[in-house]
Amino acid sequence: MNNDIPLDMWEPVIGLEIHAQLNTKSKIFSSAPNRFGDEPNVNISAVCTGQPGALPVLNKEVVRKAVQFGLAIGADISRVSTFDRKSYFYPDSPRNFQITQFENPIVRGGQVSVDGKTFKLDRAHIEDDAGMLKHFSSFAGIDYNRAGSPLIEIISEPCIHSAKEAAQYAAAIRSILLYIDASDCNMEEGSFRMDANISVRPIGEKTLRPRIEIKNMNSFSFMEMAIEAEVERQVKLYLNHPHRNYIDLIPPGTYRWDVAQKTAILMRPKESADDYRYFPEPDLAPVVLTDEYIDHLKNTLPELPFDRLQRYVSDLGLTEYAATTLIQEKVLSDYFEEALKVYNHPRLLCNWITIEFAGRFKDSGKTLLTIGIPAEHVAKLVGMIDTGKITGKIAKSVADDMVAAPGVDPEEIVKKNPDYQPTTDISSIEQIVDQVLAEHPELINDIKAGKDKAFGFLVGSVMKLTRGKASPQVVNDLIRKKIQ
Repeated sequence: MNNDIPLDMWEPVIGLEIHAQLNTKSKIFSSAPNRFGDEPNVNISAVCTGQPGALPVLNKEVVRKAVQFGLAIGADISRVSTFDRKSYFYPDSPRNFQITQFENPIVRGGQVSVDGKTFKLDRAHIEDDAGMLKHFSSFAGIDYNRAGSPLIEIISEPCIHSAKEAAQYAAAIRSILLYIDASDCNMEEGSFRMDANISVRPIGEKTLRPRIEIKNMNSFSFMEMAIEAEVERQVKLYLNHPHRNYIDLIPPGTYRWDVAQKTAILMRPKESADDYRYFPEPDLAPVVLTDEYIDHLKNTLPELPFDRLQRYVSDLGLTEYAATTLIQEKVLSDYFEEALKVYNHPRLLCNWITIEFAGRFKDSGKTLLTIGIPAEHVAKLVGMIDTGKITGKIAKSVADDMVAAPGVDPEEIVKKNPDYQPTTDISSIEQIVDQVLAEHPELINDIKAGKDKAFGFLVGSVMKLTRGKASPQVVNDLIRKKIQ
């Protein structure tokens, strides 16, 4: 970022369009499997490949998941919603039109809150996905496995004013989808993709200036980079050409973010709604929802990430940072919940799950879950620490063994290793305490003067000589007793 450009005098105005692929077993308008990773063009049907005369039939699970999302964000659920045809001509669109919801979407409004800021949504609607173009060294091909996969498109209002806010908002939406089990939100596989609409204006100006759209980003960090770069580009254009027409200066366009070059590259001029020639979908009846159906889904919603965060802080006593770390990934939070059922010590469990074990997997791409350490085993390890059966130092070694041999019970690891048996002989610990005090008589006066570091040094020296086997509490008590 160029520090010479006065970015603090300009306000970015950002709206996000998020496409989340729903995790239904079959596609939105056909019985073809909705599955990622299979051989190309095997999960297809006459409907999703656009064969003449093939008629779409709506998947009711798609409706249910869309309504659950709307309820989770406090939106209005349309009692009657309809489908429209959106015409565009790309090789990966077999029908040359997309079935979507334009005039009457199933979800209207709603909001999410992150770090005290509330982001408002305009709408969310359901539609079908396109296929995938795949480029090789000597040819290009089209994989229609994804064609017809169900999507929910979630559109925010232009209420986001920084790249960081955009990432926070998108992460909150992703968490909600995960907690209601609407999508796996796998960004690498493309089931959670973000389009950012970006414009800038001088601080204090209320009108919206021309915007451009950067499409199909599947990384929060890359999206932040793309937004920051585009904001700087637009501000620079306005500063260098103060008298140019805004539209001429920043013509609306659709861009893609080039990660290698760290720049947005124009793909095509921006289409308007007229360009898509929307008209009502003649082969699908309106979706009519009853109050009873909506109330049932509302009353059976699972615990949402915001509610779980509040419970972790207020009921379990976790810090907001620790609670946020846990709830960001539902599978990790669920793992913590399972461990709590075995040993109820929230803070110590959280520390071992999010710090101790996480540190052992740093930069490896592995996690507690992927290597197969049961939550019960982490809980048992924490229980042994908390009840004094092993010391913290021994616990770190046991954790290393658990990582090396996933699935082995930590209690068995301790039982079979003599070096992991804590020292319970008070007289032998007392001899070591006497030795350390005799070697450092000058520290006794420091401790009496209230210097905590001196006391910590003595404790650490005793623990070192006992190879971490002595109970820290016993060592503390013995030192204080002898000094007094």
